[in-house]
Amino acid sequence: MTGWRRLISSRPYELLTTAVAGALLMSGCGVLPGSSEGSREPVTVMTWAPDTTGADTVSMAGMPAMARTYARWINEKGGIGGHELRVLTCNERDTATGASKCARRAADENVAAVVGSYSRHGRAFLAPLESAGIPYIGGYGASADEFTSYLSYPVNGGQPALVAGNGEQLAAGCERVSLVRPDTLVGDTMPGLLDTSLSRSGRPASYDISAAEEATSYDAEAARALDNAGDGCVTAVLGKGTETFFDSFRRLEPTGSEVRISSVLGSVGQGLIDRSGGPDSPFEGALVTGWYPDSGDVRWNEMREVIRKYAFGDNRIDPSDTGVQTTWIAYTALRAVVEAMDRPDVTAGGISVSLNRGTEVDTGGLTPTLRWRFQDMVGTAAYARIVNGRVTFQVVRDGRLGAEKEGFVDVTETLVNARSGG
Repeated sequence: MTGWRRLISSRPYELLTTAVAGALLMSGCGVLPGSSEGSREPVTVMTWAPDTTGADTVSMAGMPAMARTYARWINEKGGIGGHELRVLTCNERDTATGASKCARRAADENVAAVVGSYSRHGRAFLAPLESAGIPYIGGYGASADEFTSYLSYPVNGGQPALVAGNGEQLAAGCERVSLVRPDTLVGDTMPGLLDTSLSRSGRPASYDISAAEEATSYDAEAARALDNAGDGCVTAVLGKGTETFFDSFRRLEPTGSEVRISSVLGSVGQGLIDRSGGPDSPFEGALVTGWYPDSGDVRWNEMREVIRKYAFGDNRIDPSDTGVQTTWIAYTALRAVVEAMDRPDVTAGGISVSLNRGTEVDTGGLTPTLRWRFQDMVGTAAYARIVNGRVTFQVVRDGRLGAEKEGFVDVTETLVNARSGG
């Protein structure tokens, strides 16, 4: 036998496959280290995300890197229920064409699931997955289609839950709120979500400001936000453009201004705070809504230890990044369902059946217990597949994101009412 096994593809498009190293070593009898179940077949899955440097693209290279790290760790422990975990990775390049190619490759490779992935192009990748019957477990939530496909099993409530939660977080201390959001179809849904939460606390509707996602300056939008917020709050949800917006905002903000700034994780994260000055960054004091506990929480300790020991210094993996965290949680879900199935072979259809029948996923408190039965879902047309409508409230203090409020806040009611009212 060889010490390294590599899955090789001759396809012309890019697919990064894992070099199944050290932790994936098999013994002469075909048994993983620590396993006595040599008759069990390997489980092959795929994780994809864009790994790009383009100005108008998103890079989430840490997610596939985290998937490979997870495989090294779990295989050294004997695999998942005695099954060797094989992880294929694919660069979807933040394009619909790339996402479709990755999905078709997953079907060609007969993977059991796509796990812990990121793509903004749900329509492009979900159709091939549905045709092949491949479940999509724990996507980042970057595409609205992830919350409607019958083969999608999200671990968070996506951007809708973040925006709804942001409204509730701001309602506690903001008389008025200016919302700066993308001039897109997704952006058009944000005022309804935010305002529903504000109205539940007797606050007036936000002042809605639409903007380009990738502008080089937001001076005009920042001026409008300041004018209409009074001494209230300004929240911006512009993805990569959020940093540029708050640069413009801070330049225009009058000395002694009492305006509080806010955003959601994914638009603002610890990495951005560090890059922009830490305690001296424009985000000091900002309110931020997230899906999971803050990155310093002890519930992330196991993930951090796995990264320390099995990532081999891969600097693409930032344990404070929500993409890396989502991949960890998604693989936790995969592990739970494979162990619950307790079968010698694991298929895509078997995983879907097990999830649909109510396999429970305990994430160690990083999310509520996850389960994807019909009765566990939000059940609205727009967010049919959401089973976790809870968020966390965080705040930037001394350059670090930490908990503003302990525990989770359930915004499921807002998700339902915002849609039915809008």
